[in-house]
Amino acid sequence: MPLVQRVFAIGHPRGRRHTVGREGRRGSLLNDINGPEDIRALSPCELEALVPRIRELLVETVTAAEDALGPSLSAVELTLALHRVFESPRDRILWDTGHQAAVHKLLTRQAGGPEAIRRLAGLSGYPIRSESGHDIVENSHASTVLSWADGLARAHHLHHVSGRAVVAVMGAGALTGGMAWEAMNSLGSASQRPVVIVLNDNSGSAAPDRWAFTVHLAALRGPDAPQTLFESIGLAYLGPVDGHDITALETVLREAVELGRPVVVHCVTDKGRGYPKAERTARGVGRAPTEGVSGQADNDLSSWASVFGHELAHLATTRPDLVAVATGAIEPAGLGEFARRFPDRIVDVGPALQHAVTTAAGLALGGAHPVVTLNASSLNRAFDQVLLDVALHHTPVTFALNHAGVTGEGGAPGHGVWDLSLLNLVPGLRMAAPRDATTLRSALQEAVSYQRGPTALRFPKGRTVRAVRALSKLGGVDVLQASQRKDILLVSVGTMASTCLEAAGKVTARGLGITVVDPCWVKPLAPELISLAEQFRLVATVEENTLAGGVGTAIALALGEAGLQRPVRNFGIPQGFLEHGSRADTLAFSGLTAQYIADRLMNILQATAGLPRPPRTSPAPSTPPKGKPTRGFLTSS
Repeated sequence: MPLVQRVFAIGHPRGRRHTVGREGRRGSLLNDINGPEDIRALSPCELEALVPRIRELLVETVTAAEDALGPSLSAVELTLALHRVFESPRDRILWDTGHQAAVHKLLTRQAGGPEAIRRLAGLSGYPIRSESGHDIVENSHASTVLSWADGLARAHHLHHVSGRAVVAVMGAGALTGGMAWEAMNSLGSASQRPVVIVLNDNSGSAAPDRWAFTVHLAALRGPDAPQTLFESIGLAYLGPVDGHDITALETVLREAVELGRPVVVHCVTDKGRGYPKAERTARGVGRAPTEGVSGQADNDLSSWASVFGHELAHLATTRPDLVAVATGAIEPAGLGEFARRFPDRIVDVGPALQHAVTTAAGLALGGAHPVVTLNASSLNRAFDQVLLDVALHHTPVTFALNHAGVTGEGGAPGHGVWDLSLLNLVPGLRMAAPRDATTLRSALQEAVSYQRGPTALRFPKGRTVRAVRALSKLGGVDVLQASQRKDILLVSVGTMASTCLEAAGKVTARGLGITVVDPCWVKPLAPELISLAEQFRLVATVEENTLAGGVGTAIALALGEAGLQRPVRNFGIPQGFLEHGSRADTLAFSGLTAQYIADRLMNILQATAGLPRPPRTSPAPSTPPKGKPTRGFLTSS
């Protein structure tokens, strides 16, 4: 029997299942695992007993941390098999996005332990090099791992390194990204550089029936499987194999190594296996509905994404030119209602971010007004297309950037703190930063009405904040608090409004006059904002974006160009990479708290007047709390 048929005949993932129960709660067997070498020493019976205990621990810890539970539950047996066949860290196991790596992090006993996952100074939600020698790639964007693997295999070949395997683990959804196919094109012509590509086909992609390659993978699981696309471009192919049968997995992984060439091992798994709630969810994520995350029901307008999606669907009823472009996350992006009401006007390209942007440019050239939804942190990967495919052609494309600002526990790649800086570089683009649900609706209405070029609006994850009403308007600027004394003009960007108002209250209590404004549209800057700044002794800005190139930088530049000699103090994210931790801790670390802002403003003005400075009550951005890991932060005054 050929290997493909022999391996698949060992078992099928729709067969025997491990269901999480209350018995055997994290027994001594799991506690005795101190590293991959202990996994390799286990008997088949011990492995069988270990699997449900790992799943129970995942449900208890990963769900609480809002991590991607489903992918990790699908990869329990696969991860055990990987660590039994390969000797990490000598053999390099690379994880695409890291969504499937929770079991790997548990088995390698990384710092902080599973109970501390995504907590301040604890275990991150993704592979982090500083946490373990078993991880060499830090990555939460899809479709990149094959390029890492190709480069690492090339280095091994160049330096005559032998006996060290390179293993790339990726989900089927990652193959929608063009970068994965660029790497496979390279690997297909590199028979002398062995790479084991482990494809976890958990049939749980955001849109399993929408993408041609997903249909191809389904055909490979049938009795009359065609030649694979992998083989057509020069890669070897083994599978499909039951991804929940450890013996079958070990057999096929060892044979993949023996081939000594780039090979795809196709593993078929169940997303969310063993946890019914995760199995029922399209994304395999078991989250409590009260948390207000962006994947909640469309009729619950307490989340930013649902407010955005509801308003977009409402606008589409009278705007037949509106088209939504999704990047593989329809429900979490708030597009569920739009997809149900206008199924012929939604385009889901998966995590192919560059393709999404240029496709939108083509839609706009054809007379549509596309609205592209993607995470603010993902904008980095499609910046060239925004600049040269959209802006250069003055196409009316609207970008809806969710998960903007500090996102909490996701780690460095998950924070959306570069989008304002990047988009400030784009000529002709208009950009809004709504402060609450009301201004989000207003900004979206204005954005899709603009036809002379691209627009963008950014909003955070989770629940919407308390509405902040403007006392008055000055042109395009909302005045949130006014003072007769012209000491400080505090410019609030987006959701920093409540923090700025609280800081203003503390400054006012100390006898100084402070006016708080929100420009709403932060690019281009309203001319009224510049003329208003001329009236104050000090101008300060507060934004959830890196200080380099953000709104504060743009305001300081505009004041200088206008010949106004006003000191400007910018508050934002210090230059560097934020670590994982709660949103509150991360904001405090960055100096984005009302108390710290008020103290710094008082320090600046009182120092200028020769008065004693008040004591500092919160840490400076360059002085993070004890135990907070930092990477590459520069001092920010």
